[in-house]
Amino acid sequence: MEFKKSLFCPNSPFVWEGNTFSECFDNLVPGFGANVVTIVIILVLAITRSNASRVPRISCTEKTVFRFLPFLGALVSFMDLILLVNKELHGNFIAYHEWLFRSSQLIVWTVIIISSMCACLHDVFCNRFLCFWWIMKSILGILHLHRTFGSMEVMKCLKDSCVVLLDVMFGISINIIRIKRASPKSSSMEDPLLSVDTDIEEGFHGDSGNAKSYWDHMTFRTITSVMNHGVIKQLGFDDLLSLPNDMEPFTCHDKLSSCWRVQLSSPNPFFFKAIFCAYGWPYLCLGLLKVFNDFIGFAGPLLLNKLIRFLQQDSMRWDGYLLALSLGLISILKSFFDTQYSFHLGKLKLKLRSSIMTVIYQKVLCVTQSERSKFSEGEIQTFMSVDADRTVNLCNSLHDMWSLPLQIGVALYLLYTQVKFAFLSGLAITILLIPVNKWISELIASATEKMMKQKDERIRRTGEILTHIRTLKMYGWEHLFSSWLMETRSSEVKHLATRKYLDAWCVFFWATTPTLFSVFTFGLFTLMGHQLDAATVFTCLALFNNLISPLNSFPWVINGLIDAFISTRRLSRFLCCSEYKHVLKQKAECEDMAVIVDDASCTWSSSEEKQQNLVLNHVNLCLSKGSLVAIIGEVGSGKSSLLSAILGEMTLIHGSVHSSGSVAYVPQVPWIMSGTIRDNILFGKNYDSRRYSDTIRACALDVDISLMAGGDMAHIGSKGINLSGGQRARLALARAIYQGLDTYMLDDVLSAVDAQVARWILHNAILGPFMDQKTRILCTHNVQAISSADMVVVMDKGQVTWVGSSVDLAVSSYPAFSPQNEFDALSDVQGKELSMADSIQVSHSHLPERESNHVSEEVQEIVEAESRKEGRVELAVYKNYAAFSGWFITVVIFLSAILMQASRNGNDLWLSFWVDTAGSSQIEYSISFYLVVLFIFCIINSALTLVRAFSFAFGGLRAAVQVHNTLLNKLIDAPVQFFDQTPGGRILNRFSSDLYTIDDSLPFILNILLANFVGLLGIAVILSYVQVFFLLLLLPFWFIYSKLQFFYRSTSRELRRLDSVSRSPIYATFTETLDGASTIRAFKSEDFFMEKFIEHVTLYQRTSYSEIIASLWLSLRLQLLAAVIISFVAMMAVIGSHDYLPISYGTPGLVGLALSYAAPIVSLLGSFLTSFTETEKEMVSVERALQYMDIPQEELRGSQSLNLDWPFQGTIEFQNVTMRYMPSLPPALHGISFTVPGGMKVGVVGRTGAGKSSILNALFRLTPICSGCIVVDGLDITDVSVRDLRPHFAVVPQSPFLFEGSLRDNLDPFQMNNDLKIWDILEKCHVKEEVESAGGLDIHVKESGSSFSVGQRQLLCLARALLKLSKVLCLDECTANVDSKTASVLQSTIFSECRAMTVITIAHRISTVLNMDNILVLDRGNLVEQGKPQALLQDESSIFSSFAKASTM
Repeated sequence: MEFKKSLFCPNSPFVWEGNTFSECFDNLVPGFGANVVTIVIILVLAITRSNASRVPRISCTEKTVFRFLPFLGALVSFMDLILLVNKELHGNFIAYHEWLFRSSQLIVWTVIIISSMCACLHDVFCNRFLCFWWIMKSILGILHLHRTFGSMEVMKCLKDSCVVLLDVMFGISINIIRIKRASPKSSSMEDPLLSVDTDIEEGFHGDSGNAKSYWDHMTFRTITSVMNHGVIKQLGFDDLLSLPNDMEPFTCHDKLSSCWRVQLSSPNPFFFKAIFCAYGWPYLCLGLLKVFNDFIGFAGPLLLNKLIRFLQQDSMRWDGYLLALSLGLISILKSFFDTQYSFHLGKLKLKLRSSIMTVIYQKVLCVTQSERSKFSEGEIQTFMSVDADRTVNLCNSLHDMWSLPLQIGVALYLLYTQVKFAFLSGLAITILLIPVNKWISELIASATEKMMKQKDERIRRTGEILTHIRTLKMYGWEHLFSSWLMETRSSEVKHLATRKYLDAWCVFFWATTPTLFSVFTFGLFTLMGHQLDAATVFTCLALFNNLISPLNSFPWVINGLIDAFISTRRLSRFLCCSEYKHVLKQKAECEDMAVIVDDASCTWSSSEEKQQNLVLNHVNLCLSKGSLVAIIGEVGSGKSSLLSAILGEMTLIHGSVHSSGSVAYVPQVPWIMSGTIRDNILFGKNYDSRRYSDTIRACALDVDISLMAGGDMAHIGSKGINLSGGQRARLALARAIYQGLDTYMLDDVLSAVDAQVARWILHNAILGPFMDQKTRILCTHNVQAISSADMVVVMDKGQVTWVGSSVDLAVSSYPAFSPQNEFDALSDVQGKELSMADSIQVSHSHLPERESNHVSEEVQEIVEAESRKEGRVELAVYKNYAAFSGWFITVVIFLSAILMQASRNGNDLWLSFWVDTAGSSQIEYSISFYLVVLFIFCIINSALTLVRAFSFAFGGLRAAVQVHNTLLNKLIDAPVQFFDQTPGGRILNRFSSDLYTIDDSLPFILNILLANFVGLLGIAVILSYVQVFFLLLLLPFWFIYSKLQFFYRSTSRELRRLDSVSRSPIYATFTETLDGASTIRAFKSEDFFMEKFIEHVTLYQRTSYSEIIASLWLSLRLQLLAAVIISFVAMMAVIGSHDYLPISYGTPGLVGLALSYAAPIVSLLGSFLTSFTETEKEMVSVERALQYMDIPQEELRGSQSLNLDWPFQGTIEFQNVTMRYMPSLPPALHGISFTVPGGMKVGVVGRTGAGKSSILNALFRLTPICSGCIVVDGLDITDVSVRDLRPHFAVVPQSPFLFEGSLRDNLDPFQMNNDLKIWDILEKCHVKEEVESAGGLDIHVKESGSSFSVGQRQLLCLARALLKLSKVLCLDECTANVDSKTASVLQSTIFSECRAMTVITIAHRISTVLNMDNILVLDRGNLVEQGKPQALLQDESSIFSSFAKASTM
């Protein structure tokens, strides 16, 4: 043993030398040993894989890895051996361990070169074990490199660094190649078809694919063509880069979705595990790149130490030039590794984001209404807008979680090598702060969770306001609702403030740590009897600078992790919901049955809820194929719920529900998606011109379409906002008919249309050739439809009470049905039949195919395209944000930041003065004096840091509050027309994503920008003071810098705006799908909507991908520019030390200061422009919010003030009133004149879309009239403020509106009536019993009033109107969704309760208006007939008479 030791380790111990490994151990174990293991692995793999049948094609990149890198490695190793031989020849002793290590290196590279010629190349080098081993080998090489850097031999350091660098590069490369070879090819690569609107010649700049050279990818030159366009014009989506195949949302979705399905089969599914399963391995491989990148960062301070020591020795050797050059080269190398890591991480984040978004969307498509009930709509919208982004940020935080402590650990170890155990004093400060920060982090986590709940509620309330804004304005409740929203916002801001101020403490602790660290470290070092010198001080300062970033980032990383895990938990809970499973069952004995309901009990509660309120109770029903089934019953009897149960939307508690064949569904509240009329009818199906034209004729839509500019290509706003209620119902019916499915479920489709159109639809659609042999299940109150049914199902209180034919029903005990029950007054005209052609004057000259296929230039653009600004973000936007924050606080922030930087620079200058005086013959002060001054600088710096942190938190919060409040107030006072033209998703985007940016991201990035700016300013001032020659570089440097940032910023602004614009359709589609999910599921159109959504995500993905590459393009060039500065400063220092320059370069202290200040320029320059452009991008959110602060406002001022009891009589006069909804549209009311005396009951009838609801719109001033005037009680209503006018009228709107909250608040939000009065009105409206059974006035009404049926909602809205005690009551189809018996009782209630009131009733059910004092008949916006109903009935030629006859046939 002694012999072996003396042979291999003659001049050093075998293992330990002092407190580190010996040189012998380093060379034999991590060096020679690792090389031998590598050679053995390669040879074994080469022998075992030698029977490879073919050589796979080797790409250009792989050739570089397998041929060029090993050749370089062999060359360097060979040169190393020659140098050893040379040393030996010159009489130097070379130990055996050195020979073994260097020789084995050459053999390794030689074996690799030989193996790369074999057919089994990929089998060997892409082997998982070898890939893993090479990573370990690289780490051992880095450990070995540490010993080399301990010597002062520059050539040896450079040589060994090259060897280790080649090792690391080869290891990373083979791992990347293995991952690429292992990943399955995207199916989109094999797709040979081009999309219809793809321009082949357009792709010259769009291809980011594999044909580009490796160098282009390294330098991000693929973005140059996009940036060239960005400088000269406004960028469009066509200018963006195409996505690589592995980033296509389809591919990403499949990957995460399959992993989540695996998770769902486990006992405790957690979304984070699915994410790790999908993206964990490539993410871990990125960690290797990060390790290497982090270690390169410490080469700078070590080289700096050697350079300053060299300058202190006044040596004339050339080592100084090598060290100066190495500083620059290390900076260049780090910039490439840095940007490549950021690029691959950015790509991974985009893949994850698109995966999460599509998985959430798919879940919304699959989760039933009952299961979804445990989440509010606002909460689900937050999953998409906030939680998805927070989960994606996990990618940053997870690597930083181990990387930052590693960087801190390495920095501390290097500090130990400089100042021995003195660094422990600084470390003690850091360790003491860890529990403090942990406590703060826990408080932040708690505040964040509470804030997210309030944010969900705020977004839900905002969505509710936007959805029902028309109704709210009619009630005059918009300010009440905005005040409720402000309360929620206040709670959210309270938790946001807690979080921001805690963040400020985090920033303070971590920002002051490096300053405290330096004071305590240098203080203890000198008190221990050591003398400070320039090399020690400025190496330590460089290491402190390396500590600043990880120390400052750590609290944000912890916060990011907390946010991400909270969000993944929230997403897990949503994604774990059980999905829609539609059961198809074919029994031999029931083959002729379309639907079988066997003892089914169903609830709208989710399966997790303990308290199940049964809505359907032990229902038994069999519906035969091809029959027309009418489901009837009083309001709230469970008719709509029965359809939902058949569709699988309810939770089945007991029994079973089976259906066979495909299903079409038309809900009671028709779901219309934004898009063209044709899009709504086709619903993803191919266009068949004959079937299409027959369908729109059967639904009596042909006349309506012919009147629209653009015909069937006219654009429909969100939720069919620019269509009448009847048009919406017929459009939804047309969609169902066009699909040509087996079973049709129609929920009260006839109630929204007038009697003539109802009869036409019944005979030509429901009983017509399209649906003749199909199963039709119709919930209805229409007598004609019930009479035509093959089977009638009577429901009461969730149970089927009677089943039979319509003939038997007439003589049954069910009182609500009688053919004569519609109205007895028509007995004298019922015998006279009118042909369909006479009763319905419908023009069937539908658009010919030629016109249908050609989109007119006059297409009715109801929804305006989302506007975006051009050029730079204007200075006015920054001024507005500063004004929102407060000018005083803005000045305080700027002053504290500048003074904070000045105190830090003063601290460093004082240190340089200290080391110079300590090492010279100048008058020396006592150590305590130096320390006291240093401590004063430290206290000043800490105090200013605290002021800056809290000022920023306060200013950011104040701006967030001001922006939200101003935006909300402006939107609340906007006219209804603005909401008709602007999709709700677009407005909601401002209140969710944009406001989240203003709340959270913008203050954070502004803080970083300011810190970077003052940091750069401090560096420029110090370098100019210390090195005069730096001023020579300043001008050309600033010129290049300004050119680069101009070139980049022109594009980055446009890309951020495109990013915001491309994000809006995602939220709009998502919101729309939330409303119509049950319809989509019924039609089995999930795949069609998924494809549409993925198209939107793809566009969003492309903008984000282009953004990432553009920012990295800039970052790389800036870092290379900074490397030039470092090399320049270092070279000037070396040249100056040789006295080759006329100007003295001053003391070693000042030179050291200059070099330590030049080093962080690399990160600071990149960080400054990145933060500047990020700020500009984030400012786009403020810009977008400001756009909506400049929208038109309603006329809120009036020349007349109103008495509380006005109107006194209720007399209404329309004098030649003309009104149009948009200047480009035909008038909705055309010169209408009529008078309604006070107390009179007036019925308004007419065909669907005739302008009936427009009368109410004009009366409530929802749409301003073009000419004429409306006078109420002698007062022109245009002289009165709309805010005063609307609350004086009572209204029951066409779409019944209930909001989430207590029923008492819904009925009497201003609390003007006592409970006795409310119960009395509820009894008169025949809804008292239902309210009592539900739990009384304090029951919680679910979102959109889903706790009640549509009919019950209408009755509650009527009760609300009667409680108001106004002299004017407007009823817009208020009994459309209730049965005939209830409708007649309600009519008598209205007549008894409203004797002294003027009542305007819009109705399609003729029986509703028969007892009115007067009738107005409208047609296409004209008043064509008026008079007493009985007189008009007697006149057989009157239009009203034809309506009445149509309603009884």
